[in-house]
Amino acid sequence: MPGAGILKQAFRAAYEREQFLPGRLGLLLNPFYFARRGLYENLVACRPYLHGSMLDVGCGQKPYRSIFDVSRYVGMEVDRPEARAAGVADVYYDGTVFPFEDASFDCVLTNQVLEHVFTPAQFVREIRRVLKLGGTLVITVPFVWDEHCQPWDYARYSSFGLRHLLEEAGMKILESRKSMSDVRVLFQLANAYLFKINPFTSGRTRLAFSLASTAPLNIVGELASRVLPGNEDLYLDNVVVAEKADHP
Repeated sequence: MPGAGILKQAFRAAYEREQFLPGRLGLLLNPFYFARRGLYENLVACRPYLHGSMLDVGCGQKPYRSIFDVSRYVGMEVDRPEARAAGVADVYYDGTVFPFEDASFDCVLTNQVLEHVFTPAQFVREIRRVLKLGGTLVITVPFVWDEHCQPWDYARYSSFGLRHLLEEAGMKILESRKSMSDVRVLFQLANAYLFKINPFTSGRTRLAFSLASTAPLNIVGELASRVLPGNEDLYLDNVVVAEKADHP
């Protein structure tokens, strides 16, 4: 049936889109719904800090490109075969020194990257170096999450650890947020757990198993968050806005 093939393609496109930009379908389809929704909402809230020329460090597929209104957008990735094959980044680098002059950008975004950096102090100093004076950084980093992108997963950061790292590098904290600091963190971890240990090998069966667990956990988690109190000590991600200070 030709219509079945079109429907399958449409479903796959919707499923892939919901992985990063969770809308209404995400509640039913996306096993990472709460994580993605939290990041998306917080990045939208931080949008006023990002303007002019912008560097996206560790840009991946540039999933959030459309929400920023900047005059220049440069996506940068570590020069690895998989990054080259994706062909999305504008610039590739060696993972240490950013290939830009000092004070090249008005703002920097680095989203879910710092945990994959083995030399975080040097990484933040490079961000500060390429920022103009008074330029802003928006950085997100996991606090509670499983190991991922192995073997390049090196750290988790508390809000205090991230603040210390940024201030030591000469950045001034303007705003600090905690994403999904309520019972939804538990439902997100349960969904991520089931997604990773999915026992089925067939593509269709794996998808069916994932969807059968995804929707109930997301719906119950959403409802539970409306009646149970939040907990600022347990959350998924840190989202921090910082400014390049006068002196490092």
